[in-house]
Amino acid sequence: MISFWVFKKIIIAIGLTTVASFSYGLQSQASEPDMFPQCIERLQQQARNAGVSDNTIINILGHVKPLPKILSYDRNQPEFVQTFTGYFSKRVTNWRVNKGREKLVEHREFLSALTQQYGVPAHYLISFWGLETNFGGIKGKIPTIAALTTLACDQRRSAYFSGELVQALLLLERENLDPKEMIGSWAGAMGHTQFMPTAYIKYARDGDADGKVDLWNNELDALASAAHFLQNLGWKTGFRWGREVLLPEGFNYQLAGKSQPQPLSFWSEQKVTKVGGKTLGDSDLESALLIPAGYTGSAFMVYPNFDVILRWNNSEYYGIAVGHLADRIRGQGALSKPLPELPNYTLAEMKLFQDKLNRLNFDVGEADGILGPATRKGVRGFQVSIGLIADGYPSKETVEALMNVPLNTEQDNNS
Repeated sequence: MISFWVFKKIIIAIGLTTVASFSYGLQSQASEPDMFPQCIERLQQQARNAGVSDNTIINILGHVKPLPKILSYDRNQPEFVQTFTGYFSKRVTNWRVNKGREKLVEHREFLSALTQQYGVPAHYLISFWGLETNFGGIKGKIPTIAALTTLACDQRRSAYFSGELVQALLLLERENLDPKEMIGSWAGAMGHTQFMPTAYIKYARDGDADGKVDLWNNELDALASAAHFLQNLGWKTGFRWGREVLLPEGFNYQLAGKSQPQPLSFWSEQKVTKVGGKTLGDSDLESALLIPAGYTGSAFMVYPNFDVILRWNNSEYYGIAVGHLADRIRGQGALSKPLPELPNYTLAEMKLFQDKLNRLNFDVGEADGILGPATRKGVRGFQVSIGLIADGYPSKETVEALMNVPLNTEQDNNS
């Protein structure tokens, strides 16, 4: 029998070995600087084929120096698995709510016009803006061209970042930008709305009609661009993102999960209600139930526009934060339940937990340490098998129970 705390000690040792291997890998990669000039030649040809001028290819791309720290950012894995409580509490704050309400008033007429044109309500645009850059307060300080070039010359995601680099060069020429002022995140996301170059080229709009699209310094351009982007991602006018809901006693938690949508009428039959106790109605609107913090935390019913939010950033935590922050900015109250205290698992602990689920034939896919939909489904299956509330969350009770299940020879051979 292995206790949870013995389990943690084992994982600490594994984690130290992993960190050492990771550090060695970065050192090995950095020991081949002569590869960079060859990469620049390839990127220059790719840019030339895409229509970038020789002046930009020679005088800008030709003088880029690699930024080694970018690769460490790209490979940096968090020590601990992010919990919903930790994520949500840092993002949906009273400061963001109050600042968002100020911005809603400040740009009310302009935002109303955007809603008429693109169909996206103002409070969602403000919410995205707040979560992406704190309303322009944190836009990043890393040179975009150098960051994208460094990532394009790295094998891990070379094709993707090579394409983004070329788009950044085309953008630089189209908007007559100063490359020194093109700064953003380590991954090349830029401006108030943190658009990657391809999104900037396709979806950025001139909000104030001054003849230039400037997502770094122009709030109206940023808001118009966000509205246009969301419209193209498929935003459904007249529908909300979702809402917090209340679950009845004895609810069947196996019904939860993004992959198990049902019409709202189905959830009404299951006695799921709005927070105030009112029925969800008998609509055929497709909706799914999410329980990101386990049965002791809040539950959320999400609608098709939630999927649109995920196309901006494919994280259920992010989607819930955007939606709830938008509701708060519009005047809605805080969550009906306090955020629960949740166990902090290291990434290595979660990988071992996932591996054990797979060995017991509760398939969670790759043991990657990410608490995603597949892992939650596997956890629910295990919880059902031992009589726990099947909310899909790896509570301490669930983890300890799993680690104490012996593996027979057949299960081990099938893993």
